[in-house]
Amino acid sequence: MRIYSVYQKEKGTGAPKRPTGGDRVVAVGIAEARNGSVRDEILLTGSLRPKEQVEVTAKVTGRMEKIAFELGDPVKKGDLIAVLESDELEQQVNRANAALSVARASSQQRHAQLANSKADVGRAEMLLKEGLIPRQDYESRTTAYQVVEAQLQLAHAQEREAQAQLDELKIRLSQSKIFAPMSGHVARRHVDVGALVTPSTPIISLVNLATLVTIANVPEREVGKLRVGNKATIEVDAFGNTRFTGRVARIGPVLDVSTRSATVEVEIPNPDGGLRAEMFVRVMLDLGSTRPAVLIPREALVYRGQQAGVYLNQSGTPVFMPVDTGLTVDHEVEVSSVKAGTIVIARGATMLREGDKIRVVEDKDASASLQEASSALSPKSKLR
Repeated sequence: MRIYSVYQKEKGTGAPKRPTGGDRVVAVGIAEARNGSVRDEILLTGSLRPKEQVEVTAKVTGRMEKIAFELGDPVKKGDLIAVLESDELEQQVNRANAALSVARASSQQRHAQLANSKADVGRAEMLLKEGLIPRQDYESRTTAYQVVEAQLQLAHAQEREAQAQLDELKIRLSQSKIFAPMSGHVARRHVDVGALVTPSTPIISLVNLATLVTIANVPEREVGKLRVGNKATIEVDAFGNTRFTGRVARIGPVLDVSTRSATVEVEIPNPDGGLRAEMFVRVMLDLGSTRPAVLIPREALVYRGQQAGVYLNQSGTPVFMPVDTGLTVDHEVEVSSVKAGTIVIARGATMLREGDKIRVVEDKDASASLQEASSALSPKSKLR
């Protein structure tokens, strides 16, 4: 162990010292904080939801015989989705058809009887005028005509009843076939063939993703600035830097008492179907107005941990100044705690370390110096 420690001392004596921040002079570019204006916007978060969504159910109880679609399949409005067993209903329809035929035949028979009875009453009336039959005989034939007429009305009522029963059974038979109430995609399939379903049993879930909706809560102080139709810019983590455009479709008329915020619905067109329901989104709502702001170049913004700030030039030494950031406008950032006209270090600000010295140069010279400084900090340089 003694020999090893002596070796370490000898080795350490010849090892080059690691340069500190004070050994560097970094060429930087500077910029002036300026007065400008930014669009008044508010950032909200939420999840995407289908604008149209429906649970497809049967209208009658029955056993599932066929399901025509699987998960993710596209569906058009009016497509046949599922079929229930209908053998018993078909037999009932056949019986109802037969009962209707009997009722119609009975009506025809009563029509014939009524015509015959009417002719008989006419003959009796002529004979009564000639005195060939007594009045009692004439009245008897008139009464028989009235009886047949009532029987005909009863036959007509029975025919209508049979027709109504047949129509009801046909409706129930048609309800054994379930059709799509809207166009969309199958989001979920709830039952399989052979399952007994009732009117409360969902068969499949349909969603229309042509337009998606996100619901967010807007603070009370911002609600008055919102209008239906305000533009919204949407960012989705799954699509990286791709941005989508939407609009404010609805604004809740009543605020939530606990959060003092209003519910806002933003619609996002999705013609190519790339977006999916329940994706997490960030929504930047354009409030339709502008406000004054102090802007600095985005490259001048640096971070110490979570604290944003800028470097100021103090006698050739960079001094970190914390700032609060706002909106980003093109290549500039809104900042507070910085007055317009303040000179900040822009190009090369992210290269600075504690104890560095700075040399302000033109942008072209600064670019060359920064490349040189960057190569000096690269892993290959440290290994030499």
